[in-house]
Amino acid sequence: MSKIDIKTMPFEKTSIDSINGYYTDYPVVYFLNNGTTVYIGETVAVRNRMRDHLNNRERKSLKKMSLIIHEKFNRSATYNIETKLINYFLADERYKLQNKSQTVNSVMHNYYDKKFFNEELFEDIWDELLKRDIVDNSRSTIENKDIFKLSPFKELSIEQLELQQKIIEVCKQHINDDEPFVFLIKGEAGVGKSVVLSSVINKIQELSKEKSSSLNNTNNYLLVNHTEMLKTYKKIAGNVKALTKKNFEKPTSFINQRKKLMKKADIVLVDEAHLLLTKPDPYNNFVEDNQLQEIIRHSKIIIAVYDDKQVLKMKSYWDEERLYSIIGNYNTEPTYKLTNQFRMKANNEMVNWIDHFVEKKITKIPKDPEYDIKIFESAATMYDVIQKMNKDYGLARIVSTFDYIHKKDNQEYYVEEDNFKLPWNGDYGNITWAEKADTVREVGSIYTIQGFDLNYVGVILGPSITYDECKDELKILTENYKDTEAFRGKDEFQNSEDIKEKIILNSINVLMKRGIHGLYIYASDPKLRSRLLELQRTQKIDEI
Repeated sequence: MSKIDIKTMPFEKTSIDSINGYYTDYPVVYFLNNGTTVYIGETVAVRNRMRDHLNNRERKSLKKMSLIIHEKFNRSATYNIETKLINYFLADERYKLQNKSQTVNSVMHNYYDKKFFNEELFEDIWDELLKRDIVDNSRSTIENKDIFKLSPFKELSIEQLELQQKIIEVCKQHINDDEPFVFLIKGEAGVGKSVVLSSVINKIQELSKEKSSSLNNTNNYLLVNHTEMLKTYKKIAGNVKALTKKNFEKPTSFINQRKKLMKKADIVLVDEAHLLLTKPDPYNNFVEDNQLQEIIRHSKIIIAVYDDKQVLKMKSYWDEERLYSIIGNYNTEPTYKLTNQFRMKANNEMVNWIDHFVEKKITKIPKDPEYDIKIFESAATMYDVIQKMNKDYGLARIVSTFDYIHKKDNQEYYVEEDNFKLPWNGDYGNITWAEKADTVREVGSIYTIQGFDLNYVGVILGPSITYDECKDELKILTENYKDTEAFRGKDEFQNSEDIKEKIILNSINVLMKRGIHGLYIYASDPKLRSRLLELQRTQKIDEI
């Protein structure tokens, strides 16, 4: 196939009139830019499209136009490349995007020779843009950025697109209701909950600026009780036309702001709703009884995504009974469930093995040629492999259960095992932990890594996770767990030991589902380590 051709010229009438060649009525991808802003599109009538843009008030501020041409382009290929360029330009962070949502076209689908256009040809395009100093970062750097993975312009699966459209439909239908409307979405780690919310907040903010929309002039927010996730959302907002950083808040800030204004917000999306407080927390300036209850009180429409397998603290302890005792008092729809795993490039057997493990069941380790799972005799050896994978692929990190002392007093605390000693993660301001290169020499906690992807994750199962030889299952020693904040308020629960165990098992679930391409495990408990190594040997024998 012929090579890609990128023609760049001034964005003005003379240049548009001079466009000629077979591609004047042929699919092309293009972008318009100045030093700070870019607009990306595709068309089959390039001269007419450029003339339309030249008459657009926003577009007129852009000074250059670049046409991306290939003789084998078809409409599916140009849609695909247009969407990819939007996401890559966003994560490159040189330009602010003028683009709006592409709800109709941004759905994952196959087409003839997609691999060529989506991988080989796109790589040529991006390499050429780098060579011309139009963009700053390599593809691999961009693909490892959290802003790329949570982009509101991401192609959605059919399941995700249906949910996105369902949420927007619900918002339009209930925006003028007298009573609050609550829509709950459930989904386990890695099913793409946050990607859907990112696309939804962008779309409803676009609709809030359209005079003909029923959502015109609405005041909308996305809340997340997770500092690292909030950093990512605000970074996206800084580079997307429809969003501002004010659209993203922590729940307590939002609640206190609404109380002060004495005015309800219109649409409130709650990401990671399992992190919402279920009791007062004066230390974090929350004095009411329950954050979800307060958010509902101060909002017209509430869309909350939730996973009870990611509850990590007593002060934000949720179960089905507690959740439905609150939302059952309001107008609501049946709970929507997202099920397809997107993070882990693993087969169902591998995902099921992890699910069984966090239910304390120890089963045969499955084979998966596309997913790298290894059990290690030594934490130090596992760390050596993680360093190598980080050098080769990026975003490989060591994480651990909270079984080693870690305080917020600006002192350095360590995760220590035989021949292994690394400090717990630091706080890096507006940079998320895993994106900082030096953090390969640290150990991440559940609070640092929850909600984020790694290419390869090395999990240290600390002294609270042991092995019951008689039952051939995990045995959880809650007294060994060093996250004292997680168990604060335990005396208020009659079944506090069961809840403590569930919190520890949930933390294992969060950690073990971080890796896109691989999971490495070191168990501090010798008996558990021996059992897992035995299973690994059996797996290798079966492969012979």
